[in-house]
Amino acid sequence: MTSRTRAELFLLSVTLIWGSTFALSKYLLDTISPLFYIAVRFSLALVIFTVLAYSRVIKTTKDAFLKGGILGVLLFSGFASQTIGLQYTGATKSAFITGMMVVFTPICQIIIQRKAPKVGNIIGILLVTIGLYLLTSPAGSEFNLGDGLNLFCAVTFALYIVYLDVFSKGQDPVHLTIAQFVVCAVLGFAAAFLFEPVRFHPTTAAYGALLYLTIFATVIALFIQTRFQKDTTPTRSAVIFSIEPVLAAGFAYVVLGEVLGVPGMVGGGLILGGVLVSELSPA
Repeated sequence: MTSRTRAELFLLSVTLIWGSTFALSKYLLDTISPLFYIAVRFSLALVIFTVLAYSRVIKTTKDAFLKGGILGVLLFSGFASQTIGLQYTGATKSAFITGMMVVFTPICQIIIQRKAPKVGNIIGILLVTIGLYLLTSPAGSEFNLGDGLNLFCAVTFALYIVYLDVFSKGQDPVHLTIAQFVVCAVLGFAAAFLFEPVRFHPTTAAYGALLYLTIFATVIALFIQTRFQKDTTPTRSAVIFSIEPVLAAGFAYVVLGEVLGVPGMVGGGLILGGVLVSELSPA
């Protein structure tokens, strides 16, 4: 197995985890305000990750913390806009719009790294774009504030993916990860107390969801992405992540009862087709 194949399998596992986060996050927003939720989630992640990797965390260099800090700002911006947006739109639609990062990532890569995507990637992106259009434009659904915030999130995550590719070369993934957790936690608390009426009235189920989102979708998933994304390309990573909306739709149906029509199912099929085309393209 090549290093790229192994990396992409790990990134696929991350996508499986992230597909569940939209429905669970929307469920949590009934008991906690969005920015405070981000602050608590990343603070818990910071504590857990520090305990697990203390011997490497304390060796974090200034250069790694600076680069990880930049990634943290992008990560917080994406999570904040996405989480706030979830208050105004459905979990399924939020996931699909966030999935538009697959379109923005190669554009950002061309601008930042001056690397053009390969032909197979372009064909895959076109199929995914059509699929996402069908998924994000269900009959009777109007573009609202939540959709706009999630579109901003998609652009921010695209920038994050490209800069992660740039900054992860020659850096310890533990150092980059801990820096991101620190920045997201600090910005989360600062933004929460400055810009929203902090609210936290959790239930037992909410505690369970928060722990799952912290341990699996934050500590494990972000470390895996930071560790393995450098072994593939940002464009291929984004196309792998585009499976997330399809998974999110399934979780949203089970947890929240959200249902997609025929266009949504066709869009999901096109997304999977685009992923396969991109993944089977020549290296």
